[in-house]
Amino acid sequence: MNEFKYALKKAFSLEEDSATHEEIKRRIISGGQVTGTNMCVLICAILIASVGLNVGSTAVIIGAMLISPLMGSLLAMAFGVASADKSQLLRNFYGFLLQLIISLLVSTVYFLLSPVKAPTSEIIARTQPTVYDVIIATAGGFAGIIGSTRHDKANNIIPGVAIATALMPPVCTCGYSIANAKWEMLSGAAYLFLVNCYFIFVSAVVILDLLKIPKISNINEKQWKRLKVAIIRNTIIVLLPSIFFTFLMLRAH
Repeated sequence: MNEFKYALKKAFSLEEDSATHEEIKRRIISGGQVTGTNMCVLICAILIASVGLNVGSTAVIIGAMLISPLMGSLLAMAFGVASADKSQLLRNFYGFLLQLIISLLVSTVYFLLSPVKAPTSEIIARTQPTVYDVIIATAGGFAGIIGSTRHDKANNIIPGVAIATALMPPVCTCGYSIANAKWEMLSGAAYLFLVNCYFIFVSAVVILDLLKIPKISNINEKQWKRLKVAIIRNTIIVLLPSIFFTFLMLRAH
């Protein structure tokens, strides 16, 4: 019985093949840097995703998701929280905010210039978030951060996570909604983007905390507990609308 418990514990151990804390920090922080290269790649990804949404091409949208650098900033923000590094958190938050603004501007300009104004099925699909999107974002966040913290980095996991969690299409759908003054679609797409970002972020914080990432600030147990309570509260707030939309979807069927 003890041998079975040991085998079970080993099978699900996150520390078994984990990289060193220094290596994890280097990978995640470098992945979240907002550089000229990342911004150029981001603009290319926005244009590709916008075209894919505009013509209803799933393959093109997948291509955009594969090259989008947005998730790197989310993981870097999560590392800032897990390591109690406020400056790191804020630096990556502002970088992510800049990426988001650029994404909205480029996609809005594209859809303003595009002669195709009718929403495709791909656009409409990004305006109706449900609990299923929460599950996908959470599972994707767990898979992404676990893959990024392995001794031999699991490069095959990250592309799959990028496709599953789909950060780029909701942003471009927001651009479409702004360009065509479709405010109800804008609220749905913005909420889907929030759901994807938030639950990827929270999943990463949980895993990094389990891996006992060293904290650089003198944060006591009471402060850390208060932070966890705030995360739980915010999670419930973000989750509630998706439950309502799921109920409406199931009732319609």
